[in-house]
Amino acid sequence: MARQIIGEDRFIEIHVCTPLSVCEGRDTKGMYKRAKAGEIAAFTGVSAPYEAPVTAALTLDTSTMEVTACVDRIIEMLLPRIGN
Repeated sequence: MARQIIGEDRFIEIHVCTPLSVCEGRDTKGMYKRAKAGEIAAFTGVSAPYEAPVTAALTLDTSTMEVTACVDRIIEMLLPRIGN
């Protein structure tokens, strides 16, 4: 829906993928623990399905990439689009 609203030429889908175990390890607020205990209904990836995008322009695995490397990849992808 966002792609339709923004327009195909301006829409860029970036998939930030991280394994569930890594998300749980980074969860400082305890949301995954609460979801697994049934305290949070329809929690994506735990009690509700997660569907990775099929046509993402870029996929970044934050379990294997540092934040700066992810940012660099995004910038590399965007620079040609803005003419720099």
